[in-house]
Amino acid sequence: MSSRRMTTIAGSLVTASFSAVLILSATAAAEEGPGSSKGGKAVDEAPAGVKLITLLPEQISVDNSSEKTDITATVKNEGTKDSGKIQLLVVGFDGLTVNDVQGCSSIAESDLPEGSNSGFACPIDNLAAGKSKSYAVDASFDLGKTGKICLPVQAGDGKKTFWQQGPVPFGTTNPSPNAPATPLLLGTDNKPVAPGGDELPKTGPTRDMLPLGAAGATLLTAGAAGLWWATRRPSRRADLT
Repeated sequence: MSSRRMTTIAGSLVTASFSAVLILSATAAAEEGPGSSKGGKAVDEAPAGVKLITLLPEQISVDNSSEKTDITATVKNEGTKDSGKIQLLVVGFDGLTVNDVQGCSSIAESDLPEGSNSGFACPIDNLAAGKSKSYAVDASFDLGKTGKICLPVQAGDGKKTFWQQGPVPFGTTNPSPNAPATPLLLGTDNKPVAPGGDELPKTGPTRDMLPLGAAGATLLTAGAAGLWWATRRPSRRADLT
């Protein structure tokens, strides 16, 4: 075989490999999909020209051994004017625990809303019209439980909540305890399964579930939702007035 033909074949293989990489990359991106505002609603009226929303991935993957997962939380200004000082909160409930949010500060346990187990506050000096800001969320998910996440967007002083996504669940109706990882879908109640079996675990007395349900109802109620954070810190509110 001539060296010229060898070069042609080698070039074709490189091109094919490069194309395959592009196809695989595009497929991976397609699986991750765009962010979703599912489970979100406006609460207090935002300043004129400002429209704030949050986005969560449609699907996440939980490592069945470590129970670790990564979530991208995004806040976006879909309005025509800059937002001014705001803050994004990332709060975990039940089986979903927020371990860290890049560039944000942990919320003290005493300041968390009832029913939540963890949370971080992310101050934003200003979000220009049409712009968004994303945060890498390091979380754990106990697949033996249900799990929810909540993303409120508040004024910089915490006195108003302009938008709140959740508490919205991640979960699967088809658990796979023996697989390396379990994919969870946004807006789906998790069907817990005991490790290594198909029997649902006991959830304990009904009263154990009441705080989470009450917190969810409180957070999703217009008017009351705008106050859930401020009422946790009366002394701080006094300092701000």
